[in-house]
Amino acid sequence: MKTDFILPDIGEGIVECEIVDWLVAEGDTITEDQPVCDVMTDKALVQIPAVHNGVVSKLYYAKGEIAKVHAPLFEMQVAGTANSSDAQPAPAPAPAPAPAPAVTAANGSEDFILPDIGEGIVECEIVDWLVAEGDDIVEDQPVCDVMTDKALVQIPAKYSGKITKLYYGKGEVARVHSPLFAMTHAGTAAAQTAQPTAACPTAAATQQATAASAPVAAVTPAVQGKALASPAVRRLARELNIDLAKVAGSGDKGRVYKEDVRAFADGKQASPVAAPQQVKAVTPAPAAVSGGSRTEPIKGIKAAMARQMVESVSTIPHFTYCEEIDLTDLIALRLSLKDQYAKQGVKLTMMPFFIKALSLAINQFPIMNAKVNADCTELTYFDDHNIGIAVDSKIGLLVPNIKGCQHKSIIDIANDLTRLTEQAREGRVSPADLKGGTISISNIGALGGTVATPIINKPELAIVALGKVQTLPRFNSKGEVEARQLMQISWSGDHRVIDGGTIARFTNLWKQYLEQPSAMLVAMR
Repeated sequence: MKTDFILPDIGEGIVECEIVDWLVAEGDTITEDQPVCDVMTDKALVQIPAVHNGVVSKLYYAKGEIAKVHAPLFEMQVAGTANSSDAQPAPAPAPAPAPAPAVTAANGSEDFILPDIGEGIVECEIVDWLVAEGDDIVEDQPVCDVMTDKALVQIPAKYSGKITKLYYGKGEVARVHSPLFAMTHAGTAAAQTAQPTAACPTAAATQQATAASAPVAAVTPAVQGKALASPAVRRLARELNIDLAKVAGSGDKGRVYKEDVRAFADGKQASPVAAPQQVKAVTPAPAAVSGGSRTEPIKGIKAAMARQMVESVSTIPHFTYCEEIDLTDLIALRLSLKDQYAKQGVKLTMMPFFIKALSLAINQFPIMNAKVNADCTELTYFDDHNIGIAVDSKIGLLVPNIKGCQHKSIIDIANDLTRLTEQAREGRVSPADLKGGTISISNIGALGGTVATPIINKPELAIVALGKVQTLPRFNSKGEVEARQLMQISWSGDHRVIDGGTIARFTNLWKQYLEQPSAMLVAMR
């Protein structure tokens, strides 16, 4: 009897891991407790042992791919059980290179199975196809953008080959663990038969023919910073001790492929493995409407936000507290440091100061960094200050959070903030960055707002909205009128456990740190 080995819990809070190396191959005989593979979590390198004697019949993931906890890792024939030789093995939960395709069509093409793309996600919407049927593709080339209720995700190709069928149209909903598209592998008989004739060459075929008789064109160097590459490519770069930021990516938008890394390691100029011309799927003409109106479904991030906001206002008694903060001295400090840190690649905005000051104030008011259970009988206080930042992304409102702000400097927070806001605006922030927030900030002032009544990001207990900075007249200690730079801030609190006096005292301390940056400096540890 063939059975799946389910990847067990390998650490508290760990939901996935990278396959570092397989220590067995398909067809190998293994014994109980024999190491099967090495996997890397975000905490340690872990070795996975066998739990039975038997024969490995299928490996569901390739080296460098991401495996999910509580999902099948490999399949085996357990020793001493009858083997149903004519029964077909169960399809893999995620695509993995194997000697034979998991699902093979009559023309020899193989189905690409949509893998797990986030905890608890079972379906996603096809936002856009980046290829068309008949296109040649290369390993790691982006094939389509899909949207879940948490983020926009790009699905890359696992092999080089040719697209033979797209199973969904743009805007349709695809199911996790079901076929997404079909393709032939490069070098297979089907792929060679499917090559276009000389009378009608594709762009990729024309480029290949031209490359044989013409020098290779120069490749635009990769932008310094975080390179665009898949986990498998990053793994290869680590093995070769190569900084991906220095590798010229030959893919779309500078994406780095394995060939680029190997060419860099050999000291050669990275050959342009040009991504085939990306043909957009034809968008059907909109249905005719009358009366000057149209109806469209609320899906993805917007639907998730709608559910979250309704639940928040339906179950949490909100109250709002507003205050005015004089930022004149803090703005001057930030301007004096901005250019210095810009030379080091740090984008020093006002927000890191707000976040760090908030964390310092939480040290004295831990109730602001807690959550309450459903029937309001227990409070849970969090040691970590995971401060969320509301971002107006192109797919809707996202609130990624900076983890452990109590242990980070203002510069550390600035770097994390830059990374998260850039990812969130593109809708590509990771699920881990969206989970575990303890208190949130919404910067409505960036869009021109002054005062707001923000809705709490449940299960948090409070959220603050920052208004725009205004230059307004105020009296100084000598009774003289001065121009000061002021901001209105608006708190919403959970009135079941936070009262007006608590949030007022908390805000006064936060305000003191912002109005007197020296007080913030002294409070830091």
